[in-house]
Amino acid sequence: MSDAALSVRSLWKIFGRGSDRIVGTPDADLSRADLKERTGCVVGVRDVSFEVAPGEVFVVMGLSGSGKSTLVRCLTRLIEPTAGEVAIDGRDVMRASEGELRDLRRTHASMVFQHFGLLPHRQVIDNVAYGLEVRGVGRKERRAKAAEVVDLVGLSGYEASYPDQLSGGMQQRVGLARALASDPSLLLFDEPFSALDPLIRRDMQNEVIRLHHELGKTMVFITHDLQEALKLGDRILIMRDGEVVQIGTPDEVVGAPADDYVKDFTSEVPKSHVLTLKWVMREPRPDDSSEGPVMTSDTVVRKAAQAALASDHPVRVVDGGELVGIVDDDAILRVVVAEEEVSA
Repeated sequence: MSDAALSVRSLWKIFGRGSDRIVGTPDADLSRADLKERTGCVVGVRDVSFEVAPGEVFVVMGLSGSGKSTLVRCLTRLIEPTAGEVAIDGRDVMRASEGELRDLRRTHASMVFQHFGLLPHRQVIDNVAYGLEVRGVGRKERRAKAAEVVDLVGLSGYEASYPDQLSGGMQQRVGLARALASDPSLLLFDEPFSALDPLIRRDMQNEVIRLHHELGKTMVFITHDLQEALKLGDRILIMRDGEVVQIGTPDEVVGAPADDYVKDFTSEVPKSHVLTLKWVMREPRPDDSSEGPVMTSDTVVRKAAQAALASDHPVRVVDGGELVGIVDDDAILRVVVAEEEVSA
């Protein structure tokens, strides 16, 4: 397979008796409802393919029942896929033995769940060190590593606390620290913040962003919240009924939705917070001024707005030393006014 941190090819998960005989037959082309009526089987994931680059934050989002949680569990075979290929750092997950799978889950791919699964009778430091304990790491070494990670996620001073003495947000930090303690190459998040209060949820989202900047880990993040997806994701995969509807960067998903389903999803998104100048710029003309603010095409409209509106000249969009576009005040205002009309 490729040099991707995670590579998924034609992945299927069908639940029910005889599910292993459906892929590759005409029944595989039936809708989810028709397949269930005809065979009694239910499609969880249907022919999904994507790659995640090293260090990328890749978000999988969709409504309840879209297949996103089934998909993330298939990646390490917590749920056994029906068909397809999965590779993590070049390791063939589908052909891995039970021993190789245990090693993969302990050392290469760690998972953070919505339900923290902390051991109530163990202190924070020992909950964080639990994965290292399972691997056979000595007590002194694993506690030293756990202490480093506890500090990293902002829990210093709580090492001796028990889970029931912590708030929901702090418990999720323990879960995050436990996942980081084994120094995995891939972090898998299955709606980890869904049960948290909005303010705590926002803090945890910021924590993930900070940790990503500091550690550069490859992350796959599952969510049903579009705002969370747009905030965290370098790219977003949108699912419906087990299938991929669209894969793109946040600005591509908002600026060029693949269909009405995605368009409805993104209709109330504040577009100036997501769209970049490449979506609002026009072609340069010979009579354009050589003055004015200079920005790159990946500058978010909201960040460009103040400088653009304060200048007597349009924004010059320059990539790689080449003038690629012009952004007039009207282009900025069209995005802002459209937002106000949506929120009104």
